[in-house]
Amino acid sequence: MKSRNLIYLSSVFCLFAADISATEEKIDNSVQAQSMLAVLYAQSSAEYEANNLQTFAGAKLALEKALVNKNWTAAIEQKEDFSEKPPAVILDIDETVLNNIPFQARAIIKGESYPNGWVEWMLEEASTSVAGVSEFLKYADSKGIKIFYVTNRIAIAEEATRNNLKKLGLPFDTDRDVLLMKNENGWTSDKVSRRELIAQDYRILLLIGDQLGDFISLDEATAGMDSRKEIAAKYEEMWGKKWFMITNPIYGRWEASIYNNEYPDTESELMQMRLKALKP
Repeated sequence: MKSRNLIYLSSVFCLFAADISATEEKIDNSVQAQSMLAVLYAQSSAEYEANNLQTFAGAKLALEKALVNKNWTAAIEQKEDFSEKPPAVILDIDETVLNNIPFQARAIIKGESYPNGWVEWMLEEASTSVAGVSEFLKYADSKGIKIFYVTNRIAIAEEATRNNLKKLGLPFDTDRDVLLMKNENGWTSDKVSRRELIAQDYRILLLIGDQLGDFISLDEATAGMDSRKEIAAKYEEMWGKKWFMITNPIYGRWEASIYNNEYPDTESELMQMRLKALKP
């Protein structure tokens, strides 16, 4: 009888362990599936395309107003008198100007994750343009507006990024540095100092990006999940008027905020934190 009980308990334990293992496998697979759905949405949905077209159409209308209003600036870093300065716009690059969704798709198929393969992708110069951006930039250029690209791509990819932009026929001035990269001139991921530099010589009409950090300081952009929503609401008067946000469901500080800006070590932990963040 004792032996039979031990066999029974052992069987129960094995089933329990197998159930845990299956659950963990399901969780891990769910992490990959979530990333895949976001990439598929950005790569194949008409809604994503329409949203980008809508954003740049709105930005074009705002640009017309900004040009005639000498007291208009989109940069909170612009403090001194700027009314007589020549006009400029500032755009982020990745998922704002350049579309890198094929890189994300490639990573999923290969079972890799960022940053694996990212530098190689940039050096390929294979990114396409985000829907609506080409028309917007060409319009801005036709109005004599200086176009600055402020990106957190690392400086090693500057030449490849410049080539990629030019291959797509996007406006790119050569009379001064209009491509401001991370690690160049000691610049960090915080874009404030680069916006300040541009504001010294130009009146900044619009800011366009896909992350909060494209508009505000990194300190604010890396706040907690709930605080970030409050920060977005704090600048309510800027959105759709002077600031234009491109939707990015694939990556960004929004995801990092779920993990309190510290990514967990395992996919199981990551999935558990995602589940915990859900609010039914």
